[in-house]
Amino acid sequence: VQLVESGGGLVQTGGSLRLSCAGSGFTLGDDYKIVTMAWFRQAPGKEREGISRINLGDGSSAHSDSVKGRFTIASDNTKNTVFLQMTSLKPEDTAVYYCAASTYLGRLTKGWYDYWGQGTQVTVSS
Repeated sequence: VQLVESGGGLVQTGGSLRLSCAGSGFTLGDDYKIVTMAWFRQAPGKEREGISRINLGDGSSAHSDSVKGRFTIASDNTKNTVFLQMTSLKPEDTAVYYCAASTYLGRLTKGWYDYWGQGTQVTVSS
């Protein structure tokens, strides 16, 4: 299983970015066992934080309070890809963003995730 993130970069406060996570070695939403995909982020000196997750079966999603109303997660199971649309970005959103896959439903803590991408840097300038 491999996950590859893309779409990070430098953006000004209030701007938007869309991150993508392309998966290989499994099929999203398949009976096989990857049932949840999520985005985490880690800022320097801080713990890795779960921010958005999506249930690949029914498309239901959840977000942390820190991004609720600004970030949206979506999946395209035909392309094995998960997206994170980020709007109204703030300097405190600056972090390395990671895509992750889990065999468990409804979790947004890192211990439940088996597979991780390499991360993509998002920097929001003030």
